[in-house]
Amino acid sequence: MKYILVALQGAADHPSDELGGKTPLEAAKIPYLHAFAKAGKVGMVRLFSDRWGALPDAALLQLLGYEADKLYTGRAPLEAANLELKLEANEVPFRINLITESGGLLADHTAGGITNRESRALLNFLNKKLASDFVRFFAGTGHRHVAVIKDAHGFEALSARTIPPQDIVGEPIDAHLPKGPGCELLKKLMSDARLLLQDHEINQVRLDLGENPANMIWFWGQGRMPQLEKFSKEYNLSGAILSEHEYARGIARLAGMTVLESGDAGEDAGAALEKKCRKTLDALEDKDFVLLHLTECDIASREGSLREKISALEAADYFLFSKLKAAMDKHKDMRILVTPLYPASWQQRKRLKEPAPFLITGKNIMPGDTEKFSETAAKVSELKLKGGELMAQFTHHAS
Repeated sequence: MKYILVALQGAADHPSDELGGKTPLEAAKIPYLHAFAKAGKVGMVRLFSDRWGALPDAALLQLLGYEADKLYTGRAPLEAANLELKLEANEVPFRINLITESGGLLADHTAGGITNRESRALLNFLNKKLASDFVRFFAGTGHRHVAVIKDAHGFEALSARTIPPQDIVGEPIDAHLPKGPGCELLKKLMSDARLLLQDHEINQVRLDLGENPANMIWFWGQGRMPQLEKFSKEYNLSGAILSEHEYARGIARLAGMTVLESGDAGEDAGAALEKKCRKTLDALEDKDFVLLHLTECDIASREGSLREKISALEAADYFLFSKLKAAMDKHKDMRILVTPLYPASWQQRKRLKEPAPFLITGKNIMPGDTEKFSETAAKVSELKLKGGELMAQFTHHAS
């Protein structure tokens, strides 16, 4: 049996007047997702964490059957795992964003979508100027990077209260700086980096081009490295994850799964989705299970763009799910699971701590009485699951 799990992150939503009382899932033209729903079963799943809320990395852990409330410690350890960093017992990984500060406000949490080439040059610069026996910087991609702090006071820095920068865009920076034990070191590093970055030639060029500069760093998401049971031991399946996000790739490495490279940078949405589909199906030649992680709906929701959210849904249906349906029609020994993880409101521009719909279709899945994949259909379904129950049903490994 082969298993494909598509995390269509943030695809679920609330009804809106702009769509005549429908949700984006109900309004979008998604015939292949509806065909999956008609041939299989639709239900609701609770993947958000009581402790952490609707965070995508915690939700992915829950989706794979891991207890996020016990195992999730923060974004940074997962991204450090993706970089395969070897941490000492007294070292704390932090996620750092390259951000844009303007007039005392956090103007842009992505520093204008800074490129890998530019950001790596800036991280190398910070390492030359600020790194020490106690602080190191490691380049990730775009605006997303990792800092490792050696805490001489026994994880004091781990206790500082930090806020994700994407949650405070447009708000005063001073009101949201780290607070509590260890905060002074973090604030000093942020201040020192700001003085160094604001005059860097890369940022001068970005300003000349009318682009947001990466003139500050922001610490958040720190935590200890979680210990995950190997996915193959848990489910007796060889697995892989295809995602553009470091936290998902870090989960894959911690769970002993293969990290698949999409290699679709710079391509249009359709070509990128087709390439991801090919990578997923190719991986099933020697893997039993592939998780394909898509975030376009989530991004559109957080940007408040209804048009982009519907466009992302329709593109996924046309360029991805049509081909997955063809593959399933050809290879009968296959199952597909689709879930948004959680709803994301394009009107409120945030993720919602609510259950999300899911569908399962494929071998030995008897059809229910659902005609479409939607929030309404899922809510009236008797199939209500939480956490690892969904993976157990999907893979036959029910407790």
